[in-house]
Amino acid sequence: MSNKKKTFEENLKQLEEIVQKLESGDVPLEEALTEFQKGMVLSKDLQKTLSKAEETLVKVMQEDGTEAEFNG
Repeated sequence: MSNKKKTFEENLKQLEEIVQKLESGDVPLEEALTEFQKGMVLSKDLQKTLSKAEETLVKVMQEDGTEAEFNG
C-alpha cells in the first residue's frame, strides 16, 4: 500500500464500509471498537475536507462578484 493520501471519495467509501460492518452486528466487540475509532477519524477528515471546499467556494463566488455571499 502506498503512502499516497486517499481521495475524499475513497475515504467516504471506507467509512460506508465500516458503518455497514458495524450495523451488521456480526463483529466482535474489540474489532467493533477499532472500526468505530477508524470511522470517527475518517468522519472528522471528511468534514474538514468539506469545510475547506465550502470556504474555497465562498471565496470564488465573492471574488467573481456575480454571486451573493454564500450563507450555508
